[in-house]
Amino acid sequence: MPSDLSPVIAAATRWLLSAFPPEAGALDRALAEAQAGQAVTIAAALRYPTELDAELLHLLGPGGSARLDSITGADVHPPEGAERVWRTWVDETVVSWAACLLADAELAAAAAICVAATHHGAGSVGTARRLTIPTQRDYRAAPLLRHPDLLGPIAELHRGTLRVLVTTADIPIA
Repeated sequence: MPSDLSPVIAAATRWLLSAFPPEAGALDRALAEAQAGQAVTIAAALRYPTELDAELLHLLGPGGSARLDSITGADVHPPEGAERVWRTWVDETVVSWAACLLADAELAAAAAICVAATHHGAGSVGTARRLTIPTQRDYRAAPLLRHPDLLGPIAELHRGTLRVLVTTADIPIA
């Protein structure tokens, strides 16, 4: 993934992991981070498909996590300092699309294929195997992050737009 999207990818991944923490342990944390990172990378590539989109992102900013924090209840204690700064790089649509991908492996596979049509290219997201073909170990490492009911309120924010985008690309999804 081009470095121009890395601040949004890092912030969205961090937000997902803080909102839906993995099981205790270094391996579980690493597996959860890999899954969230793959979902966010695909979502960011689809959200900002051209170089111009990425440049506009840096000019205008992604919007921040305020609405997401409100939905999950994280806004009870407003963040301060460094915590507040990284949250400004969270893109609500990217997080919502990533939540959709984490909850639906078939949609994730179709979305990963769609990335090939962006300026990022097919190789930019790798195989995204932990996202598209999750193992039982992946689910155990991140039960909150992969739970469709828990992700539902976040995923529903922009699920329709993602489905239209993927469906328009003539990729069959269930």
